[in-house]
Amino acid sequence: MISKHLLVALSLSPVIMVAAAQGMPMKAEVTTGAAPIELRAAGSLKTAMKDIIAAYQAESQTSVAAQYAPSGLLLKRIQEGEKVDIFASANMKHPQALVDAGQGKAVQMFARNQLCAVAQDNVQVTSATLLDTLLDPKVKVGTSTPKADPAGDYAWAVFAKAEAVKPNAKAALETKALQLTGGPESAKPPKDRNPYGWVMENKQADIFLTYCTNAVLAKQEVPSLQIIDLPQELAVGADYGLLVLQGANDAAKPLAEFILSAKGQAILSRYGFQPPAK
Repeated sequence: MISKHLLVALSLSPVIMVAAAQGMPMKAEVTTGAAPIELRAAGSLKTAMKDIIAAYQAESQTSVAAQYAPSGLLLKRIQEGEKVDIFASANMKHPQALVDAGQGKAVQMFARNQLCAVAQDNVQVTSATLLDTLLDPKVKVGTSTPKADPAGDYAWAVFAKAEAVKPNAKAALETKALQLTGGPESAKPPKDRNPYGWVMENKQADIFLTYCTNAVLAKQEVPSLQIIDLPQELAVGADYGLLVLQGANDAAKPLAEFILSAKGQAILSRYGFQPPAK
């Protein structure tokens, strides 16, 4: 008769049987899925990128762990050792800094944006009168935080252009600008709220300089807001850079290629992003 102990031994896998014979501790075999692609992207990309990820996952069944924040803060996190596979920045400068440090091979422009002004409904302003309105001492001007968030850097670029239109405008605007978003200490909006819609709804600024794509999302939440195009002499564009980092998950490159593909670009276009310059 076969003993109960022998039946148990025969049911074990060969590996476990060898381990048992050698007196080694036995552990249950655990099957784990592939590690997710770690994506870090500019906050202005959040809505569009969620759709891109959903479309990509529907085709590839690949897991993506995405986080969104101001690009300058994401850069700092990566430089401090955070494991990231793909960095989608609202400028070319931040991912290029990683390339220069040997953390990636090449930055690819994957989208463009423009700066717009979002104004409260009681502010009398047009593109032609925007600069005078921004300089009005009674008007509160909101921006994102330079260095931490490229949107803030682009707002400062608008101020620099203003100097050529009106002497001393640059210093006046830099002094009065309220850096309300994008910084490490900036107040955070409630979950799933557009930060610019939230800031404007709470009357923290009369006019806010942000990406045109953000302006559209803010107006969807606060329909009374006005969106003002910057006049040509103040117009500032934003080039978005994509980088697959050194040592990235093998699945990262196909996702980057999907973002650059016609399908990815079509999704970005739906949210107001322009195609990369050729």
